[in-house]
Amino acid sequence: MESLDSYLQNLASGDPVPGGGSAASVIGAIAAALVAMVGRIAACAPADLSQQADELRAQLMEARGCDEQAYAAVVAAQALPKADDSQRMARRVALDTALKGAAQAPLAAAKLALGVLELVERLLDLSMGALVSDVACAAEFAYAAVTACGYNVRINHRYMRDETLIREQAAELVRIEGRSAEILLRARRAVASRR
Repeated sequence: MESLDSYLQNLASGDPVPGGGSAASVIGAIAAALVAMVGRIAACAPADLSQQADELRAQLMEARGCDEQAYAAVVAAQALPKADDSQRMARRVALDTALKGAAQAPLAAAKLALGVLELVERLLDLSMGALVSDVACAAEFAYAAVTACGYNVRINHRYMRDETLIREQAAELVRIEGRSAEILLRARRAVASRR
């Protein structure tokens, strides 16, 4: 398994992969890890919470790889030759297919990050003591992951041609972002009320 330092070096390199979508998934996985930690420490936490957070963390790390593969396919399609009509058509088909995957990957990761926020929501009414700051951090990180994923979905929509798919994905993204914002606001209020 790649170390965090190695991943960050790759992220900081001049290569286009990994990029923002990959990083968003990692941030979401960090949020899930914090929720799992709280679930294991807090006696009042629901019994199944840590296991669900662990599953989301693993899925978000898988999503990181999916995002990297999807964007690598876009880069590869952009590099295809376009010297004649036949090559230009083949390149366009490859690029359209790759862009669909590059939009779907961060959308899937955003759904997972919302799942982390929904676990956070289950903790907000419990007496967490000092752990409330970890819960709040998890909420902020998961929300950041959703937001970052949204940027990556929308940038790919700018180059896609399938208007039906764009509308469907955009509507799903708005739903995810709206629900995520509701939970984040609740988390911020919960922390503020315990000062």
